[in-house]
Amino acid sequence: MDYVQQRVAQEAAKDGGASSGFFTPLNLILLAVVFYTTFSFLKPKTPLAIPKEEPAVVFRTFTPRTLLPYNGENNQPVYLAVRGRVFDVTRGRNFYGPGGPYANFAGRDASRGLAKGSFDEDMLTKDLDGPLDTLADLTRDELEAMAGWEERFQEKYLVVGRLVAVGDEDKEETKE
Repeated sequence: MDYVQQRVAQEAAKDGGASSGFFTPLNLILLAVVFYTTFSFLKPKTPLAIPKEEPAVVFRTFTPRTLLPYNGENNQPVYLAVRGRVFDVTRGRNFYGPGGPYANFAGRDASRGLAKGSFDEDMLTKDLDGPLDTLADLTRDELEAMAGWEERFQEKYLVVGRLVAVGDEDKEETKE
């Protein structure tokens, strides 16, 4: 036992024994974390960038021909019409813009195609200067499907205008 007591006394008498215990790897890691945390709180913050305001959209009257350029090509907004309402679906450009699954509806009256669940070209009005599609031959289920799409568009997108036949641009909108 004398050896153990003698050894403990020698270790206790060593100069700097307590200070060398401070620089352990664990203490160095903790010290680095404290410095990093302090630095991140004290460093100057970058000012928050105010998001760029979207340009104001004026409610206007479209004909099938004047709606056609709004198909998302050449950085144009993407509009489509459902039952006479023109929606700005630019935020959904991945779906409605060029290359999207609903791209053939961009700049067009999508009412018949949405009602029938078809994305074929024959669902679109061919004569852009003729009368609008009356949708009179749609079944009750097809009308309900179209109403569901219209409701979804109203929840997500802005109505930016109304679609009328050529020659009806100056007539006042009728109340539904």
